[in-house]
Amino acid sequence: MTARAVLRLHAAHRDDIGDLVTRRPVPGPAIGHIGAFLFLNHHGPQTYAPNNRGLPFGPHPHRGFETVTFILDGELAHTDSAGHESIIRAGGVQWMTAGSGIVHAEVSPEAFKRDGGAMEILQLWVNLPARLKMTRPRYFGVQADAIPVVDGVHLIAGEHRGATGPIPSLTGAFMSFVTLAPGEMVTFDGLSGRDVFLYCARGAIEVGGTRVSRFNLAELGSGDAVTIAASEPALFLFGHAEPIDEPIVAHGPFVMNSADEIRQAYADYQAGRFGTAEIVAG
Repeated sequence: MTARAVLRLHAAHRDDIGDLVTRRPVPGPAIGHIGAFLFLNHHGPQTYAPNNRGLPFGPHPHRGFETVTFILDGELAHTDSAGHESIIRAGGVQWMTAGSGIVHAEVSPEAFKRDGGAMEILQLWVNLPARLKMTRPRYFGVQADAIPVVDGVHLIAGEHRGATGPIPSLTGAFMSFVTLAPGEMVTFDGLSGRDVFLYCARGAIEVGGTRVSRFNLAELGSGDAVTIAASEPALFLFGHAEPIDEPIVAHGPFVMNSADEIRQAYADYQAGRFGTAEIVAG
């Protein structure tokens, strides 16, 4: 096997949203995207006091891509214009295919706003090819106890060592988050020709002798495998996907292949064709 090595590290830059601590490694000053992986917001870690306002993501639209949201601490309430509704707790994941167009809200449940507590959430945007950009929207909300864990790999989509993640990816993307103790390591293979995403959210890891510390995205070279070791207690996102060799035109909440398609997305949203979403009160 040919091992992938770290080409460059991209530190997440701070971009708070009101009182919500937010860091973003991609897009960043030196990188626009990692293949099919377009955008990552790392919210927190922080502690909310009792009687807080919670997360600020009221109803808003998307088209042309998917959002994968990892709830590391706290709770996240989701509702959307396709009729999906859930409250996902720490260790769980939400996977939403915006497809042809959806309006959704991601807020803190009333109990969290009343009582406060720890909060840390990561949201990753994953591109869709042109043939799927106008697919029917869909949503999966998965609690921690429904996610298989194999050698520290919390498997969301795809297969690893005989286990299969609970979410069927439309594009065959592999998605996980991994928790390792100091001295532990994990190897992922079958990566030849794939776009690979690796972001360290907690602690520090090593890839081919290169240290990747907290709040850093590792841009990897080519190869068909990667071995990741923990030098201290660590949590990182790891995913890979088939490359999408198409133009990327992104504006606000939409990701399409042309400026005309972006203009049409705004027109469709403003005409009410995406529907509406109410904020979850639970």
